[in-house]
Amino acid sequence: MDRVILHSDLNNFYASVECLYHPEIRNMPVVVGGDEEMRHGIVLAKNQIAKTYGIQTGEALWQARQRCPGLVTVPANFKLYLKFSKLTREIYSDYTDQFEPFGIDEGWLDVTGSTGLFGSGEKIANEIRKRVYEELGVTVSVGVSFNKIFAKLGSDMKKPDATTVISRENYKSMVWRLPVSELLYVGRATTKKLKLMSIRTIGDLANSDPKLLQSSLGVIGLMLHRFANGQDNSPVAQKGAEAYIKSVGNSTTAPRDLCTIDDIRTVLYMLSESVAARLRGHGLKCTGIQIYVRDKDLFSCERQAQLPFPTFLTKEIADKAIDIFSTKYRMIKPLRSIGVRGINLVPEDSAYQLDLLTNHNMRDKFEKLERTVDEIRERFGYKSIQRGIILKNKEFTDISPKDDHVIHPVGYLSGKII
Repeated sequence: MDRVILHSDLNNFYASVECLYHPEIRNMPVVVGGDEEMRHGIVLAKNQIAKTYGIQTGEALWQARQRCPGLVTVPANFKLYLKFSKLTREIYSDYTDQFEPFGIDEGWLDVTGSTGLFGSGEKIANEIRKRVYEELGVTVSVGVSFNKIFAKLGSDMKKPDATTVISRENYKSMVWRLPVSELLYVGRATTKKLKLMSIRTIGDLANSDPKLLQSSLGVIGLMLHRFANGQDNSPVAQKGAEAYIKSVGNSTTAPRDLCTIDDIRTVLYMLSESVAARLRGHGLKCTGIQIYVRDKDLFSCERQAQLPFPTFLTKEIADKAIDIFSTKYRMIKPLRSIGVRGINLVPEDSAYQLDLLTNHNMRDKFEKLERTVDEIRERFGYKSIQRGIILKNKEFTDISPKDDHVIHPVGYLSGKII
């Protein structure tokens, strides 16, 4: 018996919530934008009317205004979006305890065991759509299929407020005609490689020689070939299950270009402190550090290095990030954005090899000290206690990396990224 998997995707989520709370702009082209004063001025989301002007998520707000002079821009309210996300998931929980989020506004549901109570997957999907609209005032598109990959394709095929069923009987006619870039985990680089092999549609990919795909893309090629042929057996995580975390990172766009090593050191310390706190919160340590930089001309790159010991200490993370920047990156132009990521994570109580040159008793004391700082901040607020290096430059104290944090779960790829 096939599984019954749904993929639910809230339509134009941020913009839909804003239009719900501001009815006076419902019939206007609306985008939710970042803070332009802090140079985060990009389109985060747009409503259906704005889409008709060709506005794209991620483009600069000034570009969006050129496409649509009457564009309405509203600031993001993430607390409100999280509230709606939570309410939506409460509706999902009436049908299954197997829900795996894929971002704040979408996720998979395994309703195989619920069909005896609620009917077919299509019926459950339609009931969910009806309830989300009537109870929350926003719309959702739902894909129904026998695996997660095709269920997500289904939710993307008809928008807004639609149910699409992809079955074993119709998937070749529905899925194989789509551009290969529509398949989950086929990014721009992979699309270019496949195009060079004359693979332009998902059907082309499904009918390609697996050995040829493997020689060009490695094991990823074999995985994508299976996906195109409907052979995805990955389970939907059960509600409350912890996702395996591959890395924990933070990045930020500074209010002005970073021109000196002192500027960069300050921001790296601030980001490292946030990364370290999140590692402690997850009971993890990192064994490597990766930095991300983007200059004023938007050229970007990443560099990384291993640590001598697993750590969640701010100083050790920051010192390594600064060392990577100094030794592995040649700064020719001022930097616009910078990021720090702890990689190759291990449980905090993992054993590691000691050496004779490091004072490990002092490291234990620093770990206790940082946990105490966590407790103070939990009680009195994040800015109740700060490092002197951050306070040296008041220009950067208003940057909130906590709002920009990124936690990277491992999904199908078990640590590999396309």
